[in-house]
Amino acid sequence: MKIKFALIAAMIVTLILCSCSQPEEYSMDIFAMDTYMSLMAYGRNSEKALEEAAEEIEKTEELLSVTRPDSEISQLNENGFLENPSDDMLYLVKTGVELNGEVDGAFDITLYPVIQAWGFTTESKNIPTEETLVGLLSDTGVARVHFENGITLDDNTKVDLGGIAKGYAGKKAADILKQYGITSALLNMGGNIQTIGAKPDGSSWKIGIKDPQNESSLVGSVEIIDKAVVTSGGYERFFIGDDGKRYHHIIDPKTGKPAENGIISATVIGDDGTLCDALSTSLYIMGTEKASEYLNAHSETNAILVTEDRTLYITRGIEPVFKPLNEYINTTINVIG
Repeated sequence: MKIKFALIAAMIVTLILCSCSQPEEYSMDIFAMDTYMSLMAYGRNSEKALEEAAEEIEKTEELLSVTRPDSEISQLNENGFLENPSDDMLYLVKTGVELNGEVDGAFDITLYPVIQAWGFTTESKNIPTEETLVGLLSDTGVARVHFENGITLDDNTKVDLGGIAKGYAGKKAADILKQYGITSALLNMGGNIQTIGAKPDGSSWKIGIKDPQNESSLVGSVEIIDKAVVTSGGYERFFIGDDGKRYHHIIDPKTGKPAENGIISATVIGDDGTLCDALSTSLYIMGTEKASEYLNAHSETNAILVTEDRTLYITRGIEPVFKPLNEYINTTINVIG
């Protein structure tokens, strides 16, 4: 009898230990912000937490989508002013204006009319004339955005927060999960990765960086804990013009044309997904030389840059956790910082 009881007790202890080592997991897929997203969380209340996080992502889209006529940003663009903007709207517009100065104009939220002219917000892709672009660019620039009594835009100026909104939505979603006590989660938001803590077993999340010249391959992987990883590249949203040339959606504010400065993929790793989102776009537009100068001057920013000739630039801060893969194993890697 004693042996039986001992075996039963051992089995109970084993079951308890197993249940403790296997935290509750819940995952869900949603379509928002023009992309498919996979959300995964571990721990008690993970299902309820993810459902509320998904609602927050959809709410952010409703506020900031330029293709929704009833969105807050559409009202601002239509009327030229927004007297009582939401806290989210005011924060992102102000952040966009401030970042513009920090990256020497590479990030510009007033490019919406130019983006419209290229047809990237519709299905009517188009190559605008040089004359058209010059005219549209004359009405761009963050100096045309004002914050007296809400938000006011100069005539013919319109804003688009697409270069920052997804990172912000990921950050807001992560904040909700943390409020529910979630300490391990991964939010894959189509080019934007937001993690909470480490994996349930305590190890780092291993995030793959897509090869911009081969969709089925990876440039490498980076191991992270409680970070955001955001990649900007011209390989996902583009069209082929009648001239046979490929035109992508990342517009250079100086030219009004798709950026062609040598970088074909820019990944930023950091604590704030909003900032990572904006900086990945900015570094892509800057090109290799200016991006390297920026990263040298901002050692707190970690990045992985891929150039047209398949050279890699990585910051010293992530050198220990970055691993090149496939065709990039033997490529040249330049360490910045």
